[in-house]
Parts: sequence; C-alpha cells; structure tokens
Amino acid sequence: MILVNFDFEFMIRIIPIMLKYSTVTIRLSFLAILLGFTISFFIAIIVYAKVPILSKVFKVYISFFRGTPLMAQLFCFYFGILPVFSKLVLKVSSFQAALIILSLASSAYMAESLRAAISSIHRGQMEAAQSIGMTYMQAMFRIILPQAIKVATPTLFSSFINIIKDTSLVFAIGVKEMMATAQLEGASGYRYLEAYVCVLLVYWGITSIMGFVQRRIEVRLGKSVGEIN
Repeated sequence: MILVNFDFEFMIRIIPIMLKYSTVTIRLSFLAILLGFTISFFIAIIVYAKVPILSKVFKVYISFFRGTPLMAQLFCFYFGILPVFSKLVLKVSSFQAALIILSLASSAYMAESLRAAISSIHRGQMEAAQSIGMTYMQAMFRIILPQAIKVATPTLFSSFINIIKDTSLVFAIGVKEMMATAQLEGASGYRYLEAYVCVLLVYWGITSIMGFVQRRIEVRLGKSVGEIN
C-alpha cells in the first residue's frame, strides 16, 4: 500500500533541490573535518606526552564531548551560550555555530583515535630517535606520527563519515541544508516519505564516496581494508 502511494515523480523532481543543498552539507562537513582533525592532532600529542595540567584539561574535554549528545551540544551553544555573549563578541551565524560544535565534538573522537595509534607505536622508536640527537617533537613528526596515522586511518575515516551524517542535525538550529529542505519540500505536498528517502540516497552517495576514498588510501598505505597492524 505504501509503495502504491509512493510518488516517484515527486522524488525525482526534488532530487536536484537536494543536490543543490548538499553543497551546504559537503562544505560544512569538509570544514568540520579539517578543523576537527587539526585540533585533535595537537590534543593527541599533548595527552600522549602527559603535559602537566593541559593533558588533564584535554582529558576532561574529550570525556565531555564524547559523553554528551551532539544535539544537546548544539542547543546549549547556539541557544544558551551565544545569546549570553552576543553583545561582547561578533555575531555568529547558525552555520558558524554548527561548524564550531561539529569541529569540537569530532576532535574529541579523532584525538582518542590518534592517541591510541601513537601509543601502539613501540616506545623504543622514540628512544632510538632521541639517542641520535632528535628532539621529542622531531621524533614525533618524523618517526612516530607517520606510522600512527597509517594505523589510525580506518577509525579516522569512520569519524569523517560520522561528521557527514551528523550534519543532518544542524537543521535544528536553523542551518538550511538537506534535512531542512526535505522537511519544507515534504510539507509542501505532504510527501515526507519521498523527501526523506531522497535525503537518505544523497547521504548514502556521499558516504559511499568517502568509503571509496578510504579504501584507496588504505591500499596506497599498504593496508588492507579495516586492517590495523
């Protein structure tokens, strides 16, 4: 009965609209991945090195963002924190607010992945590098991190894909992306099923491309899919 009432023509008609707003999703995802990975990079090094005070602060940071719902983080930041400081700082758009929270939340997951990967590298390599005159940071960037990133690639890409899927929540704070568009288009003709199926297909397409890129990178790194040495 549902398939009989399913309007394929309506779905085909709104696909170009979904694809148009998918650029917002892709741009938000790309920026969140870039910023989140950059933040996680430094957090992982600081936590691994057990830098006094900072390592404990970042452990709390990781625990907070991993232990609370993303939707609650978005609401708390956009509707709670920003209005309090709106007179003291520049006005932040809903897109910028979503980018900040997605970057911070994703950095907590990626930092743990990187820290675990760094810890998997035998400490003897660090000691050997320092014994030939390398500083701690030189050994970290030249010896340890290149190996750790290879180990962390599968879990990092899982985080990247999760970021893409998490962008579906930002419509709740007013970002006009695919989910917001699907609601509007679905409401216009009471064709919510068709609109949401369309969104699912576009997200599936984007994450499938990410999965393909992941497999290609793993092959180039000399790793089979999902294998962690």
